[in-house]
Amino acid sequence: MPEGPELYLASVFVNTACAGVLFTGAVEKSEVNKGVEVQFSSDSYQISATSRGKEVRLTLTPIKTDTRRESRSGPNQSPMDVVFRFGMSGYFSFTAKSELPKHSHLRFYTKEDPQRVLSFVDVRRFGSWQPDGHWQKDRGPCVMLEYKSFRENVLSNLADKAFDRPVCEALLNQKYFNGIGNYLRAEILYRLRIPPFVKARTALEGLKPHNENTMNVKEEPRTESEEKSAVDEKKSDSQDLLSLCHTVPLEVVNLGGKGYDPQKRDYTELVSWMQCYSVEGMNSARDHNGRTIWFKGVPGPMAPKASKSQKAKRKIKKGDNTDTKKEKLEKKEAGAGKRVKDVANKRGSARQQNASKSGPEGDDNRKRPNTRSSTGLQQTKAETTRRQKANTKAKATRKP
Repeated sequence: MPEGPELYLASVFVNTACAGVLFTGAVEKSEVNKGVEVQFSSDSYQISATSRGKEVRLTLTPIKTDTRRESRSGPNQSPMDVVFRFGMSGYFSFTAKSELPKHSHLRFYTKEDPQRVLSFVDVRRFGSWQPDGHWQKDRGPCVMLEYKSFRENVLSNLADKAFDRPVCEALLNQKYFNGIGNYLRAEILYRLRIPPFVKARTALEGLKPHNENTMNVKEEPRTESEEKSAVDEKKSDSQDLLSLCHTVPLEVVNLGGKGYDPQKRDYTELVSWMQCYSVEGMNSARDHNGRTIWFKGVPGPMAPKASKSQKAKRKIKKGDNTDTKKEKLEKKEAGAGKRVKDVANKRGSARQQNASKSGPEGDDNRKRPNTRSSTGLQQTKAETTRRQKANTKAKATRKP
């Protein structure tokens, strides 16, 4: 599921791809999607993007025309904000019109020939958009871009019952941790060695309202060594739970888009960066909402009783999987052959036992006539014929 860093990178993608590009016409929605229509149409307009936590806002800005044209065709279209929530699989794509993605559900067409299309792609259709939308009121400040407000919002509301819950569950509450998701909470708690199922208030009490341990989102690409030194430069011994809610997402952003690339589906950099989430050797458990949390060590006193810790499963390559199936098939065939052989041996043993019987039982079996022989069948047939003739003769001699 896209989290704060992925939403921020999506806004960067739109601003980079659409810089200086003019769009035209109406915004088109796919027929299969049940989302609302975007009632926007302009002969010429531009698109820019902004992110906040787990939301992205596209701003559609019409290019002004002369007053004479406006008087003939009516007033120009006003600017519009469209706010997106990505759900489980949403992302933006910018392609040629002929290469439109299969699950493109909202489309913005360029004013050029051949046309290109900015699409909101959502395979699972859990994402949504809101024309003339605003940031959701029940979402708190962004953990990345509004750090000071985010920190103050949490520490000034510790009496809220939301902080009675385990810290791993509180971190997913977007009212206070806007932008934190499943993999980020695991990485943050792991680095501080905080068990996931301790009370959130306990983990946050004693923190100061202000902490200068912040990072800046990079604007220019850096080499790996430059990036490492830049990150280390910003770190200090005063790191706490709230400061890591700010710096850890920015580490993902500073991967330069390599960690999360919806176009190429290459997650190599992101997986290499992860220290805890779905990493072999770590434990996992279900929280009270059914979400899986990864951790090291003990889960904590508030862990669900029915929840069982389990080790991360090793990813099996295709070659390994084929060999495993082959071995299973050979074992299965060998087992089937053994069962057939055992049945044959049992039958042979039974025959030998019957043949070797002695005494009265064996003599009786040998003397007993075989009713299935040809002689026995002929005798039975003759007896039936005599009975039929006797019955016919008796009927003929009866008096009327």
